Amino acid sequence: MRRKQPSELIATGIAGIDLNNTLVTGQKIPFFADPDQPYNQVLADVALRAEADKIILGGMGLSNDDYLYFKNVFTNAGALDKIICFINTTEDPPVERLLVPDMSLAAAEYFADDKKQKVLVLLTDMTLYADALAIVSNKMDQIPSKDSMPGSLYSDLAKIYEKAVQFPHGGSITIIAVTTLNEGDITHAIPDNTGYITEGQLFLRRDTDIGKVIVDPFRSLSRLKQIVIGKKTRADHPQVMNTLVRLFSDAANAKTKQENGFDLTEYDQRCISFARDYSMKLLAIDINIKVQEMLDTGWQLFSKYFKKHEVGIKEDFIKKYWKD
Repeated sequence: MRRKQPSELIATGIAGIDLNNTLVTGQKIPFFADPDQPYNQVLADVALRAEADKIILGGMGLSNDDYLYFKNVFTNAGALDKIICFINTTEDPPVERLLVPDMSLAAAEYFADDKKQKVLVLLTDMTLYADALAIVSNKMDQIPSKDSMPGSLYSDLAKIYEKAVQFPHGGSITIIAVTTLNEGDITHAIPDNTGYITEGQLFLRRDTDIGKVIVDPFRSLSRLKQIVIGKKTRADHPQVMNTLVRLFSDAANAKTKQENGFDLTEYDQRCISFARDYSMKLLAIDINIKVQEMLDTGWQLFSKYFKKHEVGIKEDFIKKYWKD
């Protein structure tokens, strides 16, 4: 089947994704998260908010609590007619986890190709999938590779992620997968190989200033976002996105100065106040708004904390969107 260059926006309603790391239909991207972070809640939110015709959830090694959470959330939202689940829990044999991605993506291919639908596949947790691969390969007396993983790990992951596709007839398969980290270690074989295959990554971290989990704007990246931002979204999107992250970086530098006992300038103090507001109103994972509202919120934050010349945005956009 011939593939097409991905070109359609897939909105999730989560500002940390849609504003800073916009996803495109046919993209493959992982969430990198520590085991104690609410990544399954984020996936459930994405399933309910995403603008897709069909959502397919592949759960591998889910705890009973997480399984019941997904089931209750989808049932209460009345969304079971568009969601298909393939679930393997901790009580099920690990070898069954190896079937879940294949079954999920076989169903996705049916709806994307035969039915020409926009399909979003959510896979959690790919680390437990890789652990199951290691168990099977060890039983087969295969010589382990890095971090006790099988030597075929790259190919095993690639055959899953490479199912992401934009068909010429309009159907598509977009894959968002969770890869849990061991104490934030991205050099482990599982996230390391995942990063080579996928088109970016989304990092979750807890922001101590607001006490909420955010999508980290520094460590997250969507390599295909340039295809749609400013084209399928409002023209000011790229400049607003870049300026917000730059000012958030200035705030991080100001916090470092503060922690090391240096005096803060008036600009530093404004940046720190801006960063707290930015995290609360745009980066927190519980924010559910449209892309246009995200951009308007960005302009409100600019005018609240900065002067026009400090944001460094084109004059045409300043005249059109600046909130006095």
